[in-house]
Amino acid sequence: MNTTKSVSKRYVFLAAILIVLAGGLVLLPKYQKHEGIEPEELLSKAISPERYISTDILADKLVNQDPSFILIDVREESEYTKYSLPNAINIPLKKLLDEESIPYLNQAQYNVILFSNDNFYADQAWVLCNRLGYKNLKVLKGGINNWYKTIINPPVPTEDMTSLDYELYNTRKAASMFFGVAYPEQFKVDKPIEVKKVAPKKVITVQKKKKKPAEGGC
Repeated sequence: MNTTKSVSKRYVFLAAILIVLAGGLVLLPKYQKHEGIEPEELLSKAISPERYISTDILADKLVNQDPSFILIDVREESEYTKYSLPNAINIPLKKLLDEESIPYLNQAQYNVILFSNDNFYADQAWVLCNRLGYKNLKVLKGGINNWYKTIINPPVPTEDMTSLDYELYNTRKAASMFFGVAYPEQFKVDKPIEVKKVAPKKVITVQKKKKKPAEGGC
């Protein structure tokens, strides 16, 4: 029974990928000069989990100012202006094949990380770019929505969770603070330390002795 369900889910996933592929290829006619990769290779890449990058890995890269990647926000400009990831470049999906977008997407020097609110539009962008033969492409797993859930507002582990869960939470919490999230304990004021007043030392002035007049004389 479980095997049947597993196979069924796999077929549903593959069907979804093929739909995305078909939708992406609809946008390609005027770019027929780009042969890109073969459909079989594209499908093999599409079902590989390696094409995704997690929010935790991306957060670590941003915190450590890793210069090896470019972030591409494929949402509409209105969404991009409201909120986006640090230093992300906005290339809406409908402008992905514009000539001015190519230098950012067709990269040999940097890894290109595509993201949207979830995976949907970023996955389509990934398919289109791969179909054109572009390299070094990743999709942020879960997109902005998952970024909020895991990095900006990480769930507090419960008592029944392991030490690894607490360690992950602390790492995510530190990352969220790096990205500007404030926690109540940051503003907690401890009881001020009482400073004992020390009586000022009594200064005793020493009067100088008057010089005696010189005795005798010529």
